[in-house]
Amino acid sequence: MKRLLICSALTAALAGCSMIPAYQRPALPVADSWPTGEAYETVPAQSGAAPLAWQSFFRDPQLRELIEVALENNRDLRVAVLNVAATSELYRIQRADGLPSLSANGSGSRTHTPAGLNGNTQSGINSQYSATLGVAWEIDLFGRVGSLQQQALEEYLATEAAQRGVQVSLIASVANSYLRWQANQALLQTTQDTLQTYEDSLRLTQRSFDVGIASTLELTQARTAVETARSSLAAYKRLVAQDRNALALLVGQRVSILPSAKIELGTDLLAELPVGLASDVLLQRPDIVQAEYALRGASANIGAARAAFFPSISLTANAGSASNQLSDLFQSGSEYWNFSPSISLPIFSAGRLQANLNYAELIRDVRVAEYEKSIQMAFSEVADGLAARGTYRDQVAAQQRLLSASEDYFQIAERRYRSGVDSYLILLDAQRQLFTARQQLINDRLNQLTSEVDLFRALGGSWGTQTNR
Repeated sequence: MKRLLICSALTAALAGCSMIPAYQRPALPVADSWPTGEAYETVPAQSGAAPLAWQSFFRDPQLRELIEVALENNRDLRVAVLNVAATSELYRIQRADGLPSLSANGSGSRTHTPAGLNGNTQSGINSQYSATLGVAWEIDLFGRVGSLQQQALEEYLATEAAQRGVQVSLIASVANSYLRWQANQALLQTTQDTLQTYEDSLRLTQRSFDVGIASTLELTQARTAVETARSSLAAYKRLVAQDRNALALLVGQRVSILPSAKIELGTDLLAELPVGLASDVLLQRPDIVQAEYALRGASANIGAARAAFFPSISLTANAGSASNQLSDLFQSGSEYWNFSPSISLPIFSAGRLQANLNYAELIRDVRVAEYEKSIQMAFSEVADGLAARGTYRDQVAAQQRLLSASEDYFQIAERRYRSGVDSYLILLDAQRQLFTARQQLINDRLNQLTSEVDLFRALGGSWGTQTNR
């Protein structure tokens, strides 16, 4: 048995040859810097920016609370975590194939043989008992087992990166759903205020009609405005309820928090993102990390396919005790051992091995294309986010000025109508313009905030020192 262990150790020293192609990360199929132009802000270049955790990026306490609950209860994230654990076990299974397997075996048999088979006139009973310790090991001289282990490791790491991607997407989805809920709450509140204004105007118009001052047309127009606002009010009530249901699905439980009495979708809800970074920051995005691990795994599979062309060497040994009497099984002189090395060399496989190698190389090329496509998509998403950042601020500022002008227009139109200078049609137009301006400002602010959240997600949720190996 000692000789067997010594021979195994010497063979292990010879093992370790790998036929996995030398890995080189593909060049970035995008520009080194982000797009520039009228739609983009001019920001100074930054280097070594510290990663920005989501707790620091989202400043709203209620939103942070919802995200924390979602990270604990969301079922999609739970599935992703379980997938990581399952892939880890698969890697452990594959890793075990590279180590010797030990087994303890015990057996016994008693056989009755008829007299005719014994060659005499008497029958006989033969007994045989054994207790052995066996060792089996495939010597990985050409790296087939090691390549499969590397592939399993890369698959595990890819699944782990996928789990981080699900987490980042979940955080962004909860934030955007929360912001939409808040925006629709604000629109509902604005619609209620506008409906109150329309109803007040209808009452005044009704009194004017009753005394013969207002016309039937003006009264009808006032009623039309009221019913239009009531229709919008019902629509926003529905959207608020649906937003709450969508948020509950993401969070994984009933949403117990309530929106604040006065909702303000200000930019102070989010922290400032450092965007003056080189485009290679994308290499830290979980989906790109996942794609690169998949590419590494495909390269490892090529090594296993190459090694299949070479001999496979296995060592099998058993040592123990054997006797024809159970009472003598462990007595002196009953020692038993068996050493049976084997070698298998493929000679003819009808092209199967070559086809397997060709397939592995094609899959590697597919993974390269997928890796490059993921980088291009990430670059496009960040570029869109930067364009949104560079334009939404101007758009929101212009909409605020439009809202202020619409408020002045409404006040002037109301005074002129009450004094008999202008018709009710002008007042109604001023009311509708004011309502539309308020709605558009809320929507513009929502779009501005969600674009920042999308940019946070496009950057991978954090950035800074490169961690991808």
